[in-house]
Amino acid sequence: MKPTDLTLIPILGDQLSLTISSLHGADPATTRVLMLELADETTYVRHHKQKIAYILSAMRHHAALLRDSGWTVDYVTLDDPENSGSSTGEIARAVARLNPDRIVVTEAGEWRVQAMLEAWETLFGIPVEIRPDDRFLASHAEFAAWAEGRKALRMEYFYRDMRRKTGLLMEGDKPIGGQWNFDHDNRKPAKADSAMPRPLAFAPDTVTQDVLALVAKRFADHPGTLAPFGWAVTHHDALRQQTHFLDHALAKFGDYQDAMLTGEPHLWHSILSPYLNAGLLDPLALCRAVAERYAAGKVPLNAAEGFIRQIIGWREYVRGIYWREGPDYVDRNFLEARRPLPAFYWTGETDMHCMAEAIGQTLSNAHAHHIQRLMITGNFALLIGADPKAVHQWYLEIYIDAYEWVELPNTLGMSQFADGGLLGSKPYASSGAYIDRMSDYCRSCRYDVKQRIGPDACPFNALYWDFLARNEDKLGRNQRLAMPYRNWAKMDDGVKQDLRASANAFLDTLDADG
Repeated sequence: MKPTDLTLIPILGDQLSLTISSLHGADPATTRVLMLELADETTYVRHHKQKIAYILSAMRHHAALLRDSGWTVDYVTLDDPENSGSSTGEIARAVARLNPDRIVVTEAGEWRVQAMLEAWETLFGIPVEIRPDDRFLASHAEFAAWAEGRKALRMEYFYRDMRRKTGLLMEGDKPIGGQWNFDHDNRKPAKADSAMPRPLAFAPDTVTQDVLALVAKRFADHPGTLAPFGWAVTHHDALRQQTHFLDHALAKFGDYQDAMLTGEPHLWHSILSPYLNAGLLDPLALCRAVAERYAAGKVPLNAAEGFIRQIIGWREYVRGIYWREGPDYVDRNFLEARRPLPAFYWTGETDMHCMAEAIGQTLSNAHAHHIQRLMITGNFALLIGADPKAVHQWYLEIYIDAYEWVELPNTLGMSQFADGGLLGSKPYASSGAYIDRMSDYCRSCRYDVKQRIGPDACPFNALYWDFLARNEDKLGRNQRLAMPYRNWAKMDDGVKQDLRASANAFLDTLDADG
């Protein structure tokens, strides 16, 4: 007979929070924390090298923090010769080694992993308690209740409920400033500015250096580069970047959050999403810090509201959509798009300067801000009719902050309109004019954004009209596309033919390049 009961608490790679729900009420004396680096998790898609290195290093540093906080941690490294490589195999080894009386775990962020957790009780014959992830404001049940009976699941109305729930930027039951959303103030193009803030870069310590060497050796065929690697991999350094953003970039984040500039991958963006999604930062605490800066008169309302909306509005909303719609959501393809992604998505080698900039910095940094993702790489994939599942996989692989719960609805729903309008009211399709308005990319491009057809014309221009034409049966009644479809209907038949011929000639070059 064992002298004391033992609780086994597995901590997943995106649960790097000291206050994770699985640890609530646990006694360190009778608890064994288990952390696993798994081959299955690093290779189920070809993750960017920096993404793998970031997660593994953050996990190792978090294990050290847990030990310093009094917990006993069993940690299985990726190169441990006994490592089975799978979650099921490693839980089985831990159960055989430790003979725990029960397992307590916080729910997974993805359907794929949640299915594994739910199988443990049957597989191992001991009680398994799966606790809600209380790092999010809205539980699955709360989001489902909000969505029940609604004809359209628009984020704006969910966001207002989250504002009321948290009290952020509220005066009683009314929004500060008299309106909920200041998005119309947040669409200014930017100019090169020598005073533009730069995110902090953190020199790799010995733990991170070991991980970088491991990733370089084991994942040489994965996309992206490892150097320079400057990501925060500890709670302490993530908080330093949070403070740096609040002090130096937040004030202009609102104005320029949609802007893009050549050679400027970050502008006034926070670069905090990797830390929020892995658990190194607390989303609500971050939003409260932003609201405090506004209350102290240090940042304008449009900046504070715009940032908070991204966290308690959009981030919570896409998680709700992901879990409500189920694991089959990934297979939706409303526009019946089938084209493979062009090879330059993995090289950045293209004459389209906007695409080369967005993809090139992604390969170098494992990061691009949301407008580059939506209106450059996502817009192009939408216009050419790329298979939305392939687009989803690319985004999941290539971005350091990409976990399926947040990436899939953003890509499949918002960017590719593959859910038919469940998440977004219209496809985010645009010609080169939008890119020219919001960036300086077109000035350095070999294509002419002012031309609509021909070998020197910006490909986005003809592709935009071809996209509308070939999807008119599905999109023609969309009220938010009424004006472009009216403009299409007014065009001379010859102009229409020329636009579609120019688009098809460009698409033929993509097919030829493989």
